Amino acid sequence: MTRYGLAATVRTSVLRCLWYGVFGPQPVQVVLVRDKAKTYDIALVTTDLSATADQVVERYVARWSIEVAIADAKQTVGVGQARNRVPRAVERTVPFGLIVETLAVCWYATAGHHPDDVRAARELAPWYRDKTQPSVLDMLAKLRRAIIAAQFRRTDPQPLTPEEINLLRLAWADAAA
Repeated sequence: MTRYGLAATVRTSVLRCLWYGVFGPQPVQVVLVRDKAKTYDIALVTTDLSATADQVVERYVARWSIEVAIADAKQTVGVGQARNRVPRAVERTVPFGLIVETLAVCWYATAGHHPDDVRAARELAPWYRDKTQPSVLDMLAKLRRAIIAAQFRRTDPQPLTPEEINLLRLAWADAAA
């Protein structure tokens, strides 16, 4: 099967059963996956009885990027530290955090990215020797620096470059959103 963009040979076993404690009388399909290369086993449960083992594993793999985005929102953006009690605030906090994360990533992709960003991050944290892509934390830090730089812009009469104008425009648009 193909997982994470790579072809892999794994052993799978499919078991149909009733899992009363969780799903009640609804039948489920359990896909057991053994991957000798990774030295782990995993059990995936689905209520889709028509799905093949390959399809269930592919769905599980596709979910990984969603899990990473949620973890970044909780740990990096701060959604996990919210201490709301009012019902409307509770309902709004997580979506707002996910929107902020999305805007920061979009800003970085359209205006903030520079090829030297990963090299600079590796110099600051030499233990990340294999780092090839900027993290969400790197993107947020760069956005913060751009917003701070825009607030404390030099006062000399030098005209702004088109790159500076675009960077500032996007930073302020994101901050206003």
